[in-house]
Amino acid sequence: MTAATLVLGAFGVVALVAATLTVTTDRIVHAALWLVVSLGAVAGMYVVLAAELVAWVQVLIYLGSVIVLLLFALMLTRAPTGPGSAEVTRNRPLAALAATASAVGLGAILWAGFAGEEIDPDAVVVGDADALGQAIFRTWVLPFEVLSLVLLAALIGAIVLTRRGSR
Repeated sequence: MTAATLVLGAFGVVALVAATLTVTTDRIVHAALWLVVSLGAVAGMYVVLAAELVAWVQVLIYLGSVIVLLLFALMLTRAPTGPGSAEVTRNRPLAALAATASAVGLGAILWAGFAGEEIDPDAVVVGDADALGQAIFRTWVLPFEVLSLVLLAALIGAIVLTRRGSR
């Protein structure tokens, strides 16, 4: 077992624990902060896997933009953020069932897609930013732009909701 494997495993454990705390905490702001820890651990895993560009995209887009947008939306809408604020509905059993079904479905898809696959160390190109850039800016440019418009609409919606209540 190499040091990189141990560090990758440690980042994985941190990401899983933080993700679990994200969805189980009863304070919305704490959930957002645990999400920061989880996404930061995922960025750390990308660094260990020698995908620095993807790690920086993870930090800039998710940690820098999405979390800030989420926190601004919470502040602008004056949503309750105290204890129990995440428990507005009492659908924990249904949510747990949906989460378990999603996890089992995702696991089955991953198992079916990667069963018997092995990574050939000779075929791995470390730090190939050209291929990643081609994929992002040719294949995935439309979904990326649609996502940016959805986030902009969410921010404008939060501003409109807060302005309406202050008149």
